[in-house]
Amino acid sequence: MLRNKDIQQFKAEVERELIDRILPFWSEKTIDLENGGFYGRISNDLIIKREANKSCILNSRILWTFAAAYRVFKDSAYRKVADRAYDYLVNYFWDNQYYGLFFTLDYRGQVIEPRKQLYNLAFGIYGFSEYYRATGVKESLTLAIQLYRLIEEHYYDVQNKGYYEACSRDWRLINDMRLSPRDLNAKKTMNAHLHLMEAYTSLLRVWEDGRLRQSLEQLIRIIVDRIIDPETYHFQLFFDETWNSQTKLVSLGHDIEGSWLLMESALLVGDGKTIDLLTDLSVKMAQKVYEAGRDPENGGLDNELINGVPREMVKIWWPQCEAMVGFINAFELTGEELFLKAAYQIWQFIDRYLIDRKNGEWFGEVFKDGLPNSNHDKVGPWKCPYHNGRACMEVIVRLEK
Repeated sequence: MLRNKDIQQFKAEVERELIDRILPFWSEKTIDLENGGFYGRISNDLIIKREANKSCILNSRILWTFAAAYRVFKDSAYRKVADRAYDYLVNYFWDNQYYGLFFTLDYRGQVIEPRKQLYNLAFGIYGFSEYYRATGVKESLTLAIQLYRLIEEHYYDVQNKGYYEACSRDWRLINDMRLSPRDLNAKKTMNAHLHLMEAYTSLLRVWEDGRLRQSLEQLIRIIVDRIIDPETYHFQLFFDETWNSQTKLVSLGHDIEGSWLLMESALLVGDGKTIDLLTDLSVKMAQKVYEAGRDPENGGLDNELINGVPREMVKIWWPQCEAMVGFINAFELTGEELFLKAAYQIWQFIDRYLIDRKNGEWFGEVFKDGLPNSNHDKVGPWKCPYHNGRACMEVIVRLEK
């Protein structure tokens, strides 16, 4: 049994990691004073790749993280970094001709990948709405609303429901819709829908609008009816236009992340019946990850499964972050201490293997024996402060209760 003393220690360690290590790393090591914004890539041993491309997703996630940190802790230093991320997003990533956000810029801020990826626009909404929530800057809310309306106009599939993955700069659906080389070229994905739900939830918190509320309610229903496998309670990942699943791959990190994000959305928009349904699904998803994803020998959470077997012999940083929050959420919903213990065990794995005490921040991935993969970026298009920064803030708030 975890004693109150253990829970307080858990909270204190996470808070110290966030305030003393994660946030200072990003505010001190990643700012590009020569070309503006933030460096696009820094190696594991802190070699700055000064000519690396700049990812809109990374910039939006930095914006969200420091806006949220400013809202929670009221530290003006966090506001300064959030302002920098916001200004760069507006002045460089925003498309003043066709609107929306470009996907990638070069290190000088010139557009090299103009396509309008749904996932990217969702993180734009997420960053803009949190920045407005923290600062009250009205332009940020205006931009978030504009992105919402563009998504509903250009990506929504009226006939089959749900949202397409990607458009060209001028809003025509494109043939290759992949978010990254790892992904299938699918017209609809779990990943985009999950983070669009996250973004719409964030926007609805600061902008009460009937149409947005309806969009979010329908998005939750799509995830429940189309994306969650009713037999396994895992997310299905890739789909064709009419929602036929295209792979048996299981993403444990997304499962546990989705389990708590669904509850966040349901509590904001749902009636009692919907909340009861999502509570049941959330717990079942967390239970499946608890049973299938934890590594009893080495600790931590595996990343992906294929036919019930781990696909990779590494542990990746972000599923560990989401597992901490997801298991605490399951404990809050059930009172079953096994979930709280699981969250604490994940933190112990993070503390022992992922935190880089020499160079700062976290290793992107470690091998089964706990040794870090030195080839993985410390900062990159996908290696960002959003997962671990948000997880720490969520753990602090939830354990305080």
